[in-house]
Amino acid sequence: MPIFAPVGRMFLAFLALVGRVTVFAGRTIGHMVTPPFYFRLIFKQMCEIGYFSLPVVAMTTLFAGMVLALQSYSGFSRFSAESAVATVVVISMTRELGPVLAGLMVAGRVGAAIAAEIGTMRVTEQIDALVTLSTNPFKYLVVPRVIAGLVTLPVLVLIGDIIGVLGGYLVGVNKLGFNDGSYIRNTFQYLEQLDVISGLVKASVFGFLITLMGCYHGYHSRGGAQGVGQATTNAVVSSSILILISNYIVTELFFTR
Repeated sequence: MPIFAPVGRMFLAFLALVGRVTVFAGRTIGHMVTPPFYFRLIFKQMCEIGYFSLPVVAMTTLFAGMVLALQSYSGFSRFSAESAVATVVVISMTRELGPVLAGLMVAGRVGAAIAAEIGTMRVTEQIDALVTLSTNPFKYLVVPRVIAGLVTLPVLVLIGDIIGVLGGYLVGVNKLGFNDGSYIRNTFQYLEQLDVISGLVKASVFGFLITLMGCYHGYHSRGGAQGVGQATTNAVVSSSILILISNYIVTELFFTR
């Protein structure tokens, strides 16, 4: 029936997109494990992705921890369970809020920048010039960014977790009237190593997805300035969606008994 034709075309286009992204990811992983390696470019991208993203991640996680402490206290006070506030803050930050918020912030900042930079190089034929100079574009443009994302995002998340827990501590002690010693004791009493490790694994997955989608959409951008703008938008949207999907998958793997 004609009514199903647009749905079918959209579904086939989606499958084609998934196939292209999978092939792109496979080529990227293949180049990541084979020399040569551009260590100077990797270090530069680690500074760009990690160091320069630290302020926005710190601000986001700080206020997330503060709000989480307020909201937890408001809810638990109905059941006389105010002492669980510290535990809820630290587990929520390390398992979920820290990785997801940091990932979304980095996707908005770094994913867009990667797509715009590589997309501009594509439409101005700079990537073709690299090929002419016998330089592999994947080795020179894609691999350093993906490796940097894999390495730096867990560090960002770990710092964000600490800052988020600190935000909850500041609100709990100064606003809600908790004793500082008991708050710190409740923070570490029920925190397990798996809580932190799962958040760091999520961060590595998010870092891979953010940089991969930014490189993919930039690498395949077409149509001048308008195409670069579309690639930037697609990179941020696709990275954010994949972060939320992969967050569920990793949580399922770690915490389903």
